[in-house]
Amino acid sequence: MKDFGLLRQQMVDEDLRKRGITNERVLSAFLKVPREEFIPDELKEEAYADYPLPIGQGQTISQPFVVALMTEALEVKADDRILEVGTGSGYQAAILSLLCKEVFTIERIESLGKAVQEKFKRLGFFNIKVKIGDGSLGWKDRAQFDGIMVTAAAAKVPPALKEQLRIGGRLVIPVNTKAGLGHQDLLVLAKNKKNNFIKENLGVVAFVPLIGQKDH
Repeated sequence: MKDFGLLRQQMVDEDLRKRGITNERVLSAFLKVPREEFIPDELKEEAYADYPLPIGQGQTISQPFVVALMTEALEVKADDRILEVGTGSGYQAAILSLLCKEVFTIERIESLGKAVQEKFKRLGFFNIKVKIGDGSLGWKDRAQFDGIMVTAAAAKVPPALKEQLRIGGRLVIPVNTKAGLGHQDLLVLAKNKKNNFIKENLGVVAFVPLIGQKDH
């Protein structure tokens, strides 16, 4: 059996820190969350490789560097309430849960959502609430959110997510490039006043598509 603790430390040192992730709170969270618990048993040996892995239902767990890049870009504070769209394996939500007060995460695939609820309980992540539903509509009765992270590729930013982000908050989302070809621009939208956002592009990524009423 591999020494997952050692591999986790190596991942943080080599794949995150050396590639430009500098937020010590983020790096600390990655040292505490066991990625091997969020992937299928047959792939555990690859748990700390810096590439995405399949988790079933046509979904993936993102490569650690991309998870770290998105987490750092969200600029999470200890008292924040964060919305995640696309629970998937639950790894991203677990990382966020160590950085903020509450995580609200939405998963459209019921089997994944139910499995991850049990996983959070077993691993002791008690400040995460999971909803089965259409993430493109956000979670209106829990809004406003200090930060929103979307872990699936949208054709455009869903209006509901813009509305449910508080002024001063940040939205991190992969949006399809004009060229298409299965790649997206990883965008950060900082809401500085109602209906007004400052946009930053962090580069090209590749995510599974966001499927919902307001994803196009």
